[in-house]
Amino acid sequence: MTTKHGLITDSFKVVKKARRGSKREKRPPTPPSPVQQQNGTEALVEAELEKLRQFDLDWRFGPCTGITRLQRWERAQLHGLNPPEDVRELLLQAHTQDKHGLNLWSDYPL
Repeated sequence: MTTKHGLITDSFKVVKKARRGSKREKRPPTPPSPVQQQNGTEALVEAELEKLRQFDLDWRFGPCTGITRLQRWERAQLHGLNPPEDVRELLLQAHTQDKHGLNLWSDYPL
């Protein structure tokens, strides 16, 4: 008793894409958007805030709700968790700015 079993690919229609030219044409790079054309200080502040957001999202240093970033850094240091020193320096330099001192979740009600 011999039965011919077809391949699973036999039940699907074969579709081949048509080839275009030999290579794609290279497009010129898109011009930077106005957001990307920030001056140096605004870009630097955004980079600092991004580093602080990453510190907020790193759970190795404990929860960040209900306390400031500096309090969280100090608590992590007290417990021997070795938080990044550059985050502390950022917080001490810009301790008067609310954006730097408050954590990522401070805008959301508990």
